[in-house]
Amino acid sequence: MANEHLEKLYHVLDDSTTILNQQLKTSFIAAITEAGEDLASGEVIQEDGLPNDEAKKKLTALFDQIKLATYEPEEIRQALQLVLVKAIKVDGIEPNKQITPDAMASLATFMVTIFIQQQPDQLRVADLAVGTGNLLFAVMNQLHKAWHVEVKGFGVDNDEALLAVAGMSSSLQHLDVDLFHQDALDNLLFKDADVVVSDLPVGYYPVDERAKKFATATKKGHSYAHHLLIEQSMNVLKPGGLGLFYVPSQVFRSKEAEDLTKWLAKAMYFQGLLNLPDDFFADKKAEKSLLILQKPSPDVKRAKQVLLGQFPDLNDRDAFAAFIAKVKDWAAANIVL
Repeated sequence: MANEHLEKLYHVLDDSTTILNQQLKTSFIAAITEAGEDLASGEVIQEDGLPNDEAKKKLTALFDQIKLATYEPEEIRQALQLVLVKAIKVDGIEPNKQITPDAMASLATFMVTIFIQQQPDQLRVADLAVGTGNLLFAVMNQLHKAWHVEVKGFGVDNDEALLAVAGMSSSLQHLDVDLFHQDALDNLLFKDADVVVSDLPVGYYPVDERAKKFATATKKGHSYAHHLLIEQSMNVLKPGGLGLFYVPSQVFRSKEAEDLTKWLAKAMYFQGLLNLPDDFFADKKAEKSLLILQKPSPDVKRAKQVLLGQFPDLNDRDAFAAFIAKVKDWAAANIVL
C-alpha cells in the first residue's frame, strides 16, 4: 500500500474490528460497523461489560492514532473497503453481496461525464442494491471531485447488516446519503435521480405477486431480480436520467431476456453495452458488462449506433487512453444534441 496515511487508517480499522469481533462474538461485518461508529464518536461504547476494560483500553489507544479530519472521503472509503474484503472471507459472504471493485466505479463515473451533457448544480445518485455502499460512495466522491458539485445519494437494501455498514461509512465520509432498509421492488420513497448506478444481484425474485406489476416480469414462474431492478431503477430517474448497471455478460442471451428486451426497446434508450476485461473475473460464468440506459426526454438523444465493445485491460495505459478517446468520438457522433 503506497499511501502511508491511508495504510495507518486501514490498520487501525482492521485491528479494532478484530478486537471487537473477538470480544462481542459477532460477525466480522457487524464488528466493522461497531469499530467505525466508535472511531467517529471518539468513544468506545461498552454494553454489559463488553468489550472488557482491557480491550477498551487497546481500542482507545488505536483510535487515538487517527485524526479523521485529516482524511479525504475517498481515503476513508478505501480503508473501509480493504477491511470489508477481509470480512467477505471471514464471514463467508455470498457472491451477490461482495464488494464491487473500484475500477467499476471509475468506469461508471466516466460514463456519467460522457452522457450527462449539462452539468447540474446538484447531482442525485441512487443505488437500489447498495449493500455496504462502496460503489455508490465511490461514484459520489469521484463525481464531486470531477465536477465540483454537491452530490446527494440514495441507497436501498434489504440486508440490515450491510446497510448498517453503509450508514457508518457515509457518516465517516460526511456524505449526504439517505439509506432505506426495504425490498427495492416495493414502493420507494424517492424519485427524480439524475443517475442510478448498481452492481445488480443475480437470481430469481421470490415474490411473484409483486413482480407482476413490472413489464420485465416473466409470464410464468419467478422473474429475474436483476431484470426487475433495472426497470425499478429507471422508474426513479428523472427524464433524461442515466442508468448504469453491471449485469451478467449473457444478460440478453437467456431465455428470460425476451420481456427485458421488449421493455427496453419500447420504454428506454438503450445506449450501450460494454464488456468488462476478462481478467476481472476468475470464473467465466461470473463475467459482467456495463449496461447503459437513458430515460427518454427532449433533452437527450437515442444513440444512432449503440455503444458496444470491451473495456481494455486497465493496466494498459495506452489502450485505455485510446478507448476513452474512441468513446468521446462516439459520443460526439451519436448522442450530442
